[in-house]
Amino acid sequence: MHCQDSEQIRQTLEAVFNDILAQRMRDMPVLNPVLAVRALGFDRYHADWVGMLITPWFMNLLLLPSADSQWPTQAPGSKFDQTFPYGSFEFVVADEWQLGRYAQCSLFSPIFQFADQAAAVTAAESALQALLAVPAPRAISRRDLLRGNLVRP
Repeated sequence: MHCQDSEQIRQTLEAVFNDILAQRMRDMPVLNPVLAVRALGFDRYHADWVGMLITPWFMNLLLLPSADSQWPTQAPGSKFDQTFPYGSFEFVVADEWQLGRYAQCSLFSPIFQFADQAAAVTAAESALQALLAVPAPRAISRRDLLRGNLVRP
């Protein structure tokens, strides 16, 4: 899927992962029943589109390719590092027949620590904003990013 705009990306991701929820994940014990599929962000960052995907079974940072992206030639399951203003994160290349190639960085899986959808959305929005806005003089863990531990020593 070569992406055209943020709204198209969010709608496509939500449709695809709602299908996965209904067809493959139904009745799985890893589901947080208070959460729903929600895609956030998906603005251009260099050659890629970056955003967060919340599902009842994970919260992942996703990269979707543009025509200029280099990583989509890598095999599914392969890993690469992507640098953001906040630091470098490891992504795993994935392939979903309805989407094509995308890359994911797991932040929470399973995702039982959120009491409701609003809390998950707030955490995802905060993490995405911090990822793209804060200079990184040191490496940062995904957990610190999501917990808002943005204070530098």
